[in-house]
Amino acid sequence: MSDSAKKPFLDFSLLKRIIGLANPYRLSFFLSVFLSIVLAALGIVRPFMIIYGTNRYITSQKFDFEGLKTITFLMVLSLLIESPLRYLFNYVTAWLGQSIVKDMRLKVYGRVIHSRLKYFDNTPIGISISRTITDIEAINDTFSEGLISIFADILSIVAVLTVMLYLSWKVTLASIAVLPLLLWFTRWFQEGVKKSFQEERTQIGTLNAFLQEHITGMRIIQIFNVEQKEQKKFRAINQALRDATIRGIWYYSLFFPAVEVCSAIAIGCMVWMASSQILHDAIIHPGVNAAEGVGLISGFLLYISMLFRPLRFIADKVNVIQRGIVAAERVFKLIDKDETIPNTGTFAPEHMAGKISFQNVWFAYNDADQVLKDISFEVKAGETLAIVGATGSGKSSTISILGRFYDIQKGAIKIDDVDIREYELSALRSKMSVVLQDVFLFAGSVLENITLRDENITSEQVIHAAKLVGAHNFISRLPGGYDYMVMERGATLSMGQRQLISFVRALVFNPSILILDEATSSIDTESEQLIQQAIENLVKGRTSIVVAHRLSTIRHAHKILVLDKGELKEFGTHDQLLLKNGHYKRLYDMQFMKQKEVA
Repeated sequence: MSDSAKKPFLDFSLLKRIIGLANPYRLSFFLSVFLSIVLAALGIVRPFMIIYGTNRYITSQKFDFEGLKTITFLMVLSLLIESPLRYLFNYVTAWLGQSIVKDMRLKVYGRVIHSRLKYFDNTPIGISISRTITDIEAINDTFSEGLISIFADILSIVAVLTVMLYLSWKVTLASIAVLPLLLWFTRWFQEGVKKSFQEERTQIGTLNAFLQEHITGMRIIQIFNVEQKEQKKFRAINQALRDATIRGIWYYSLFFPAVEVCSAIAIGCMVWMASSQILHDAIIHPGVNAAEGVGLISGFLLYISMLFRPLRFIADKVNVIQRGIVAAERVFKLIDKDETIPNTGTFAPEHMAGKISFQNVWFAYNDADQVLKDISFEVKAGETLAIVGATGSGKSSTISILGRFYDIQKGAIKIDDVDIREYELSALRSKMSVVLQDVFLFAGSVLENITLRDENITSEQVIHAAKLVGAHNFISRLPGGYDYMVMERGATLSMGQRQLISFVRALVFNPSILILDEATSSIDTESEQLIQQAIENLVKGRTSIVVAHRLSTIRHAHKILVLDKGELKEFGTHDQLLLKNGHYKRLYDMQFMKQKEVA
């Protein structure tokens, strides 16, 4: 049995939770409910006035113009009262929905931004975007166009049926004889649209993920000349989305004409029954004024229109609620699934010396395949540790777990003899700065990219850090200098320039621990010499960890950690490791020979 078949028509537990989102806005919620009750009552007044006015002042034996003016005035007055109330009802329900959307977006974004990196490793970015924008908008529709509107429509239907039964139960039964057929059409419509909507949501998520990934990677697509191939993939995804949407439109295109036919049949049955009853009463009771039946028929025509209008849209509104439930299920799953790093620590020191200790550390990304195996080493405060090894040896993983971007499975990592899990997470990370090989710059000025809009960092501090790194000269030459607007991902800057800006960004936060993950790999020789010269001054009083591919850049490190397939093979100084004639010696000789060949 499919999942959709197992699920109830409406998941009331989820619906209850959706309604609970309105708790902070209870006044607006109850106001909208109250207005729906008032509008339902006002809606039945005018047709009743038409019946009364027609029978009393038009078709009676004496035409009463003054009475007709009075009833007309009352009808206009009811309309003048209803119109602003209708406006207020629509405004309040829309405001309520948008307020809930605002809260939900903040909650979802807060959950996403605090999620551990493992979540982003396993979840396409387009899916997270869909959860934050498209799915939450469906929850808004549940309030503004679904729940409260359905409540108002049901009240209107009950009110109309009550008045119709009061006026003539026989004519009313004839008018609603077609309802079973309409209910069958409604149920068929709801089931079909629900399935098409679920498929449409899935295809939208797939489309968002595809677009995000391929627009980000457009340079690779064009370099390898696979535009046509990727266009073909996009065409298939786009067609699948179109087909899912068309299926929903197909149900709509059949349902609404079916409702119109049912409405026409109901009117025919009403006219036949009302006419028969009027003629029968006129024959049996000759004194009865048959012309008064004109008012009854006129009023019933309006009441049938008022009865079928909400019935026509109530099925669509139920589908709006179903869409909201489907979307809410996705959103709540994201909120409920705790992907955040547990932040139970409370230790938040003002200063961190920077002593680092790994004690029998085991780590795996998928809790099965161990990336780091029983790693133990110690770095004293103020020392520089270099980590070397082949690709996939665990170098980047070592620095990732130091900042608790991932949690280890076994062992302990300590900074200043305190387990990193005892640190308050923001306090731990605020004492570290990381420069990655893959530099990411936001759309904004150079200054904003360096300070990350931290108002506590002054322009003077930024310029000082830029001069230490050797980036001040090239930044000053940019149009606008530090106010130069960087395009998304820094597309208008060279790789070296982006790397230098990221280096300034790391230094300006004055970290106790400085981490460089292949940070000089994209820098030309002249820039690298400037950075190396700046590092010699900057690492004083700081613990620094350098993940390096070029061994020539780390020969002056206090300690060198050699990893191979997640295992610690060697640990010592440059000279000590060369004397061991082991892994480090082989790596060093290989690079030395390559440099010799190039020379």
